[in-house]
Amino acid sequence: MSRKKVIIVGAGPGGLSSGMILAQKGLDVDIYEKKDIVGGRNGFIQAGEYKFDIGPTFFLMKDVLERLFQICKRDLNDYIKIQELDPMYRLVFKDKTFNPTTHKERMIAEIERVFPGSSKGYIKYIEREKKKYDRLIPCLEVPYGKWTDYLSTRLLKALPYLDGHLSLFDVLGKYFDDDELKVCFTFQAKYIGMSPWEAPGLFSILSFIEHGGGVYHIHGGLNELSKALARVVEECGGKIHLSNGVKKLIIEDNVCKGIILEDGTEKRADYVIVNADFAHAMKNLVEPKDRKKYTDKKLSKMKYSCSTFMLYLGLDKKYENLNHHNIFFSKDYKYNVSEIVSNSIIPEDPSFYIHNPSLIDDSLAPDGKSSVYVLVPIGNTSGGIDWSANKETFKEKILDLLETKVGLTDLREHIEEIRIITPDDWENKMDIYRGATFNLGHNMGQLLYFRPHNQFEEFKNCYLVGGGTHPGSGLPTIFESGRISSELILQKEGLSLNS
Repeated sequence: MSRKKVIIVGAGPGGLSSGMILAQKGLDVDIYEKKDIVGGRNGFIQAGEYKFDIGPTFFLMKDVLERLFQICKRDLNDYIKIQELDPMYRLVFKDKTFNPTTHKERMIAEIERVFPGSSKGYIKYIEREKKKYDRLIPCLEVPYGKWTDYLSTRLLKALPYLDGHLSLFDVLGKYFDDDELKVCFTFQAKYIGMSPWEAPGLFSILSFIEHGGGVYHIHGGLNELSKALARVVEECGGKIHLSNGVKKLIIEDNVCKGIILEDGTEKRADYVIVNADFAHAMKNLVEPKDRKKYTDKKLSKMKYSCSTFMLYLGLDKKYENLNHHNIFFSKDYKYNVSEIVSNSIIPEDPSFYIHNPSLIDDSLAPDGKSSVYVLVPIGNTSGGIDWSANKETFKEKILDLLETKVGLTDLREHIEEIRIITPDDWENKMDIYRGATFNLGHNMGQLLYFRPHNQFEEFKNCYLVGGGTHPGSGLPTIFESGRISSELILQKEGLSLNS
């Protein structure tokens, strides 16, 4: 009896996680990837002797990935080396520096040092957000393909904790009076590409995920996660075809029957999983006649996340005055966020994030040198900023800030390699619609049932994984999208995820 065949478009973390599960369960899995490496935004850049993660650098909710490996009868620790970070990161304001930790007593002392009198709010935050987390996370572990899914017991139990009528910043106002302390627990909205003043209040669980579960580093960078997933796919009998881009989905009688590769070759399958950026895939892989819901007009009206301006710096020295993770806030953070979400303004005083992993990881740069990654949240390409004209000027602005605001006074003298990604690059080189690095926005009108479904609603036998479907953007939720879509396919085949 022939095995059911599954084709996966894209070897990002969603495609790889679904591929490893389905291959383990005996399906015939082929993954087609346009690039010459796996990972997508969770891949890596090699610049001379220096290696950088392309995108994610925070490893959170390791239990989600441990569960994936357990489904495939494997131990995550056999594939990657994990190290917990303490403090989790360094947050820098104009006149104060804050170093959050998961150690409760030390965290209380740190809050009292920087924000005197605020620790009682932190204790209240931990207590309520733990309850919220415990009720909301199960709701994100199941698909929402029909209206009646809202009537599930798990979702009804979570309703009192959704805070859907409040913004994320408003929710933190329940715990803290100081606006800068609120920022310390809401800046995580950048993980979903949104403003804390606009993101739904339910996303207060983002900061609790860190404070309750910790922040981790993967030796070699988070790109090693994608390599580990790919290794399991192949160990389970799946095949990964690199440098094999997909041109179109084959849709016949409202059923997805396979793909056409960029070289014109047709590949047929029983199921197709799409791991490409959602809106880009709709516009480029699906003919307009096959899109009744997600028309070009509909796609243009949907809400999208911000983008990022990236600097990858190979330095011939190490900066010990930086932590592993560092966030430097602009003088007026709320105004800076409004500039970002406008999509049409290049900030004069941007906030930015610095990743300095070479302090603890000697695999990313030669001895005595360092790979430093700088991320600047910026508007997506819908605002019409001409990055070909502004790229170099903005690069110099960020280097100036690194030398003055951060105190890396001799930085330019030590740059051996530099790479840049602008919002235009995310769109045109990484195939991301509008360069929206964190995919579709996470407003209430684009969550759960209102997000593109895991079992895609436009045509049969097609499934979605990645940040553009449920549960949403961010590595842990993308891994979950792979598990959810795989389980839906297994159910159709009469197979169990845990057998």
